[in-house]
Amino acid sequence: MPETILVVDDEADIRTALGGLLTDEGYLVSQASDGPEACERLEESAPSMIILDLWMGGSEQGFDVLEKARSEFPQIPVVVISGHGNIETAVKAVRQGAYDFIEKPLSADKIILSVHRALNFRRLSAENQILRTRSPKPGLLTGRSKAMAELLKTVRMVAPTPASVLISGENGVGKELVAHTIHDLSQRADRPMIELNCAAIPEDLVESELFGHEKGAFTGADRRRQGRFDMADHSTLFLDEIGDMSLKTQAKILRILQEQKFERVGGARTISVDVRVIAASNKDLETEIAAGRFRNDLYYRLNVVPVVVPPLRERADDVPELAVKFLDDCLAANNLGKKTIGPALMENLRRRPWPGNVRELKNTVERLAITTPGPVIEFDPAEQAPPEAPGGPERARGAPAGDGAGRGPEPGAGRDDDAGYLSLPYREAKTEFERRYFMRLLARHDNNISQTAETAELERSSLYKKLKALGLKE
Repeated sequence: MPETILVVDDEADIRTALGGLLTDEGYLVSQASDGPEACERLEESAPSMIILDLWMGGSEQGFDVLEKARSEFPQIPVVVISGHGNIETAVKAVRQGAYDFIEKPLSADKIILSVHRALNFRRLSAENQILRTRSPKPGLLTGRSKAMAELLKTVRMVAPTPASVLISGENGVGKELVAHTIHDLSQRADRPMIELNCAAIPEDLVESELFGHEKGAFTGADRRRQGRFDMADHSTLFLDEIGDMSLKTQAKILRILQEQKFERVGGARTISVDVRVIAASNKDLETEIAAGRFRNDLYYRLNVVPVVVPPLRERADDVPELAVKFLDDCLAANNLGKKTIGPALMENLRRRPWPGNVRELKNTVERLAITTPGPVIEFDPAEQAPPEAPGGPERARGAPAGDGAGRGPEPGAGRDDDAGYLSLPYREAKTEFERRYFMRLLARHDNNISQTAETAELERSSLYKKLKALGLKE
């Protein structure tokens, strides 16, 4: 979709000349003949940039438009023009936030050069803002197993298309990495992928995060704010943990997928976008549909191409390659020199069930890299402790087997006795305890975040941050 430039000047000939010049360059042009009309145009549809005459109707009313643009639409660059150009006027305009100042009579070459620079500046600013708020871009998918080969085949097939994608898989299998790979292989790779974790945002803020809001839409909304769909225009939006989204928000997501249109919170204007949506969930969404917690029409709209990421236990042959990659990354990041994993330990890693999947493997390798002083990592201290009494630590203290519902010991049980923790420094032992505690709690509640937060007596958002810090959530 072409970028739109708002031309504000009280002289019709100049508006016509600039409109023709910019149209020939492939831009859409909107026009206003004075300050009040320009403010109305801004409210109706925010342009990509503004070319603004400062002196209109016998006064410098252009400064009022500049002030409104900089306060309510700070992402829009403004190039000011004036036939009353002098050093004081130029300095004042730049101090109030103008990107550039061009004196009349106008030069077509200067105008086009300034427009290109201003729009490039806007794009770079937007990308920098996005990059500051997200984690570093992950690497490529790693693994040579049959299961990984099938996954890569599907990813390469769907990536170049505009189709929506639904990624499913257990916690820690790398759904976010799959989403990044699809985007990086798509025709939208020249723009950054925008991300939102639906489980990490409080319910009353999800719509504002997705669609943005107008000034005054709610308490604290002191200016208009772009949402993730705005930011992802002509790019990809990754909605992680979409199974945690409310039915009300699901309905709005469905409309955007169907029409590529939405309204900001507190606004009435319809905004058109071109966004590809990739969604991910660790829940069985068909089960959620049957329980009335997920819309079946949204499921079928998202599930154009299903991508299932297999758990690590189903691709054990990938463990050695992943372990070496994680080790090399950790050594480089922490300046730890050269270390290798011994063959016996590597086979031990390959045979483990890995309930926490790839993320658990990564955490384990990093712990071993940091705590092993020698050049060869030959054993894992956490695996050396004797097993606990049948039924896990609760059973050893006299608690009944299971949880009263016929469930046996939970994943990770049987390895966190005193001897195992006493072999670690305090901080690592504390982190390891928390990690295993939350792994068991998640397993007890079938990975339900709300129930886990209630049992742990934590706010949902606080729990999510803790799980992410411990490597138990993507």
